[in-house]
Amino acid sequence: MPEQWTVCPAEAMKADGLRVAELDTSGTPGFTGGKKAGVALLAERSKVLSDLQEKLYANGRSGDRRSVLLVLQGMDTAGKGGIVRHVIGSVDPQGVDHAAFGVPTQEEQRHHYLWRIREALPRAGQLGVFDRSHYEDVLVVRVHNLVPPTVWEPRYDEINAFERELVDEGITLVKVAMFVSLDEQKRRLAERLERADKFWKFNPADIDERAYWPAYQEAYQAMLDRTSTEYAPWHVVPADRKWFSRLAVTELLIAALERLELDWPLPTFDVEQQKRRLAQA
Repeated sequence: MPEQWTVCPAEAMKADGLRVAELDTSGTPGFTGGKKAGVALLAERSKVLSDLQEKLYANGRSGDRRSVLLVLQGMDTAGKGGIVRHVIGSVDPQGVDHAAFGVPTQEEQRHHYLWRIREALPRAGQLGVFDRSHYEDVLVVRVHNLVPPTVWEPRYDEINAFERELVDEGITLVKVAMFVSLDEQKRRLAERLERADKFWKFNPADIDERAYWPAYQEAYQAMLDRTSTEYAPWHVVPADRKWFSRLAVTELLIAALERLELDWPLPTFDVEQQKRRLAQA
């Protein structure tokens, strides 16, 4: 663990006992360095992540059925897209399965809410990324009363059982809840309205959603309390400082990949024989 981390990142950002309403969204839990140190460390650790992801991909090509799935949840402007671009963007895209979940399509609405999630699960050897996920069905659905409580309430246990099944199948889950303050969200939304290259990211509905933040805090709290399990724990990442959230997620992925104890797969051919053949070719 790099010396700038006084506590293992996975421990520093563990959701257990955390109160969403009291979270310091500008904090850097477990990390003692500032932005300059964090940016430098991110560049260094991105190389470590890339090497580990390549081993995962190589093993998947050699018959290993395991994979890793990063689940990103957060309000708009929390930086989920930045994680995909700056963290996942540092690894080989061949080994990445990415899915972004918005409002369900008509086809998706005809199925159980987990149907579209199952369709997007990472293949063997892949680093999967969910930009939003099945948790939308206990967050947005709950906040906006899209279905009655008798429908969304049982979903917490159902999601736990679903994730237990994924883990048993060899998928390592890295669940990250990203939180920005209302002030920082307002600043980021304002930036989108000032820059032509950001207009495409702006959604007028994001302003309306700000009025629901107390309800979202309750929904996120319930999500963390009821679906952070030993086999699929939640990690909470303060996201006001983009450099920190990107570093934090990088560290969480490195830790997950290191737990797999990956090595390069052994060749299925005689290396020396192939060297001789190549020399004569």
